[in-house]
Amino acid sequence: MGSVAPFQKIVFRDIVPVTPHRYASKAVVGDDVAIGATLVRDGHGILSARVRWRRTPRAAGPGEPNRRFTRWQSGGLHDVGGGRVEGTIAIDEPGDYEFEVQAWFDRFATWRRDLSLRAAAGDDLDLEFEIGARLIERLSPSVPKAERRRLADAVATLRSATCSEPVRLSAGLDDAVAELLDRVVDPDEVATSPRHRLRIDREIAARGAWYEFFPRSEGGLEKGSASWSRLEEIAAAGFDVVYLPPIHPIGTTNRKGRNNTLLARPDDVGSPWAIGSVEGGHTAVHPDLGTIDDVEAFVARVAELGMEVALDYALQCSPDHPWAREHPEWFTQLPDGSIRFAENPPKKYQDIYPINFWPDRDEDRVALWEACRDVLEHWIDHGVNIFRVDNPHTKPVAFWEWMIRDVQGRHPDVVFLAEAFTLPAMMHTLAEVGFSQSYTYFTWRTAKWELEQYGEELARGPAAGYFRPNLWPNTPDILAGPLRNGPPAAFAMRAMLAATMAPSWGVYSGFELFENQPASPDNEEYLHSEKYELKRRDWDRPDSLMPFLARLNAIRRNHPAMAYLGSLRYHHVDNDEVTAYSYHRGSDTVVVIVNINPTEVREATVHLDHSALGLPWNGGYEVHDEITGETFTWHGGGNYVRLDPAVGPGHVLSVVR
Repeated sequence: MGSVAPFQKIVFRDIVPVTPHRYASKAVVGDDVAIGATLVRDGHGILSARVRWRRTPRAAGPGEPNRRFTRWQSGGLHDVGGGRVEGTIAIDEPGDYEFEVQAWFDRFATWRRDLSLRAAAGDDLDLEFEIGARLIERLSPSVPKAERRRLADAVATLRSATCSEPVRLSAGLDDAVAELLDRVVDPDEVATSPRHRLRIDREIAARGAWYEFFPRSEGGLEKGSASWSRLEEIAAAGFDVVYLPPIHPIGTTNRKGRNNTLLARPDDVGSPWAIGSVEGGHTAVHPDLGTIDDVEAFVARVAELGMEVALDYALQCSPDHPWAREHPEWFTQLPDGSIRFAENPPKKYQDIYPINFWPDRDEDRVALWEACRDVLEHWIDHGVNIFRVDNPHTKPVAFWEWMIRDVQGRHPDVVFLAEAFTLPAMMHTLAEVGFSQSYTYFTWRTAKWELEQYGEELARGPAAGYFRPNLWPNTPDILAGPLRNGPPAAFAMRAMLAATMAPSWGVYSGFELFENQPASPDNEEYLHSEKYELKRRDWDRPDSLMPFLARLNAIRRNHPAMAYLGSLRYHHVDNDEVTAYSYHRGSDTVVVIVNINPTEVREATVHLDHSALGLPWNGGYEVHDEITGETFTWHGGGNYVRLDPAVGPGHVLSVVR
């Protein structure tokens, strides 16, 4: 008969948090991370459990000092019924971590429970007292020395021939003894779950307000340029991240002209995403924008204003990029020897060569992947820690899995935003393998049912534990929905939805000036797109939406509940063009009501789920409109609203407690 493998006596089921394919779950520095597991064991004994976590050990890289394994930390998990144990941990430094659940047959707790039952049944307890004394002696070494005296006294009383049975029973059931032995791991039977990964990010990876602008339209990056003045305005409006499209040299071969025409005039500036020229590639700065020293000064000024710079990371090349000359093996070559340009039918990008991430030779793949990684290292060395990644779904998932872990292993503060408007499976996979946050389908969700269904999916869907949304009403590539030829009220409405439906949101410059002309009826791009020409805008227009965007950002900062997407709840409204949703966390409760019709007044009755918000069903309570400053008295049941888009898109109501 063959030998039997040493199985554990306890089975672990339904451990959280884990992702579907066992990549790292995500959390934010300082936030409570919910840990849970279901424990299964034969018999009727009491099971106890704890969670252990530590920084993931990593081998030192070239030039790095050897790193010691981080010591395990532990915290208790509490029985919530049905074999389920739950608890929370909080981690105060960003980085890659691992955790495991440990469980054991709690012999002392089981003995104590059974002792009480036997005493109530009138059983003889002499033998039970000796069993308890031995258990306490066995577990005492795991208790701090200063507290062992109480345990020794209990052992002595349990074994005493002179103490009465009630006294000995009292020693066995002493709550102070039980408290000292609570969560002490029984060395005779402890089982450990598989380890699971946990990525802890700093807060900006999960919540913040982004503003995108093209520095070349504002005179470059040099100190004294209009770009520096824009920084003052963006910071005053409460944005957290200044996102810059590629700032690298632009190729001249097949350069695109204005409105994406194939023939560029001598003065056409080309697309920033056609990266590379004789002046350099992904690590160079376009000479019209400034120098690397100007970039560092710009990044430092952004930091002084309480923001961060996000830089576009676009892994593609113009035909003039140094890589195209030096490494043709990194591209797809056609039978005639030419290199295939990029396409996303029906869009064509004749000015861009896509990179082939799977060259024929493995050594070429390694060199390419490391070169792409080194681009990030270059910009990290110059102060950039946030990267908006262009079209990551057109590059191998394996590349992102390797590259993100490699970079974040050395630079835990680095954040990656995935610009992947593609199939949900790919978007979720990119989030699983390491992207900190992701663009979403919000841009195309316009009807009430679409918005609410999508909000529920983001807050509580299968990917909610690792897919962090960033909602953008517009991008340089996308002018969609009611913004196309839409009135200013449409922009206010979409901004209000984006800013209040998720912890992260962003806008592309020109949004606040209601730029709304599509390139054509069947094209989502802008007419006179800034991707192909410089834009001159009047930022001082009196009708600018920037003060409204600033108010939205201030509301978000003033209400911590809005930073936690899991608390999003939709409420019934008797109008198909009015949506109502809330955030509730601790003493902070916010109710958002939006008229999604930007041209018509809408009236409705809002029926809040008062029990979910901790509000009274009977009697009144005050709500304060964070936009207008008005205060209203609301009641249980329905409350009437009248929303005129000419006045504003809706209400953001904080409950006065």
